[in-house]
Amino acid sequence: MKQYAIPPYESMSPGAKKMRDFYSMKKNAPVYQKEFTFFVLDRWKKEGHISPNADDAELAALFGYDPPGKFFMGNLGWVVDEFSPVFETKVLKDEGDYELVQDFAGRGVRCFKGRRSGFMPEYVENPVKDEKTWEELCQWRLDPATPERLPAINKAITDAAAAAAAAEGQVICANLVGGYMYLRSLIGPLNLLYMFYENPDLIHRCMEVWFKLADSVYALMQKEVVFDELFLAEDISYNSGLFISPDMIREFLFPYYQQLITNIKSRQLDSTRTLHIQVDTDGYCDPVIPVYKELGLSYLCPFEVASGSDVVRTGTEHPDLLMLGGIDKRIIAAGKDAIDKEVNRIMPVLAKRGGYIPTCDHGVPEEVSFENYLHYRKRMLEYA
Repeated sequence: MKQYAIPPYESMSPGAKKMRDFYSMKKNAPVYQKEFTFFVLDRWKKEGHISPNADDAELAALFGYDPPGKFFMGNLGWVVDEFSPVFETKVLKDEGDYELVQDFAGRGVRCFKGRRSGFMPEYVENPVKDEKTWEELCQWRLDPATPERLPAINKAITDAAAAAAAAEGQVICANLVGGYMYLRSLIGPLNLLYMFYENPDLIHRCMEVWFKLADSVYALMQKEVVFDELFLAEDISYNSGLFISPDMIREFLFPYYQQLITNIKSRQLDSTRTLHIQVDTDGYCDPVIPVYKELGLSYLCPFEVASGSDVVRTGTEHPDLLMLGGIDKRIIAAGKDAIDKEVNRIMPVLAKRGGYIPTCDHGVPEEVSFENYLHYRKRMLEYA
């Protein structure tokens, strides 16, 4: 890839300029336009508003999204662990209208028979129950030198798209599954809470492997790549706050995060580059902010309004925090008057402040009509 220095601002692509303005928290700058994700596209296709094979380019043209300004390097997970090889997907038990399936992350999930996507399954069990299951089922799948893993890493490093993104000034992001989400996928959300108390040594063993995998992969990438951001897919919040206490975060997660961040910074081919730390956590995210600022947090998303998050309040209390999300999905579904009221409450304040990308707070749901979403997008384009 070998694109070490950020190109001059005037030579950046339009999307990269707007994204860099966002990261620099430029006041009153044109607001970068994008969406978090969609769950409503099948409805809009059936209603004839978008084509049956609508892709990102069609949606961008229709809704006025900006061209890319950020490039994700990938290869280290999202909401589950980055196993290589993955578990075999297979039916464990026929349960009439349902089936119990082992998924690619080794979890037992109960699904509608013949339909394994498009809804939230019931998670019945997770692969790690003790040291024996950790070693036999999972630990070896997280080896950074696994032959199956290396081709994807090498492709990411030599990918022409990554080189082109860097050359036009896009933000280059190292993204991976966060420690809490990784542990939850291995052990299960309830059993994990007991495990912190009953077998803390196993938690640390799991996190040591998480760190070694991430550090090894990023060491390879950093021979060619300079990172602007480390993105942690964490989901450590629920509708009332944190799943685990700040002290537990500091004990079980932060030592590994801190060492990874230190190592990434020490390997940067451009020593002047700022490394932003972004955390993605659902639910009520305010309690995350002071804790993760100890780690260097500079960017948070997606600010789910139903849980009590409010980007205007948080943006005022934390004027140095980059934010994405925070547009209430229920309000977009409610109609034009409700949309206008919310846009008028949020956008004048945060556009003036800078450092904010508005998106639906956790994906556009099926309840949102095409007419309402189009009105919402027209209002957002006033700030584009």
